[in-house]
Amino acid sequence: MPKLDLNNIPRRTGTNYPEQFAEQMKGRIRQALGNAGGLTQFGVNLLQLPPGAWSAQRHWHSAEDEFVYIVSGEVVLVTDEGEQVMRAGDCAAFPANAENGHHLVNRGESMAVCLEVGTRNPENDRAVYPDIDMLYDGKTKRYLHKDGTPYPER
Repeated sequence: MPKLDLNNIPRRTGTNYPEQFAEQMKGRIRQALGNAGGLTQFGVNLLQLPPGAWSAQRHWHSAEDEFVYIVSGEVVLVTDEGEQVMRAGDCAAFPANAENGHHLVNRGESMAVCLEVGTRNPENDRAVYPDIDMLYDGKTKRYLHKDGTPYPER
C-alpha cells in the first residue's frame, strides 16, 4: 500500500455523543488512518485537540485495548488515579476491561496532536462513562442511559 496522504483522509470534527455530553469535544478533529489504510484488526486515529478540547468523555472499554501516543503539544491525562501531564513522546495504555475511566484534555494554549490505537472488537464491546449517565453498546451501536434506555439518535 502506498503512503497515506493526510490531505485525502476525511477529518471528523466533534462527536456523535448525545447532545448534552458533546460540548467538550466540539473542536476535536479525528482522522481514521487505520481505515484509510485498510486495517481491519485494529484502529489508528490521528487526534488533534485545540485548546480547551477533550478527546472524549472519561470512559473505559470492556473488550477493546486502547493506546495513546502524544505526537506534539501537551495534554492532561485524567484517570481514576488523578491527572498527569503528557507531552510529545509520552504514551499511555488502557487494557480492555480495566475499569479505569480516562480521557485527554488540552489545557494549554496550542494544538495537541496524538495517535490513538485500539482493538477492533465492536460487537463485544461496551464503553462505560463513569462520570455521566451513559454507556455505549457496540452490538446496537447506540448510546444508552445506565438503566439501558437508549438516547435519541443524532
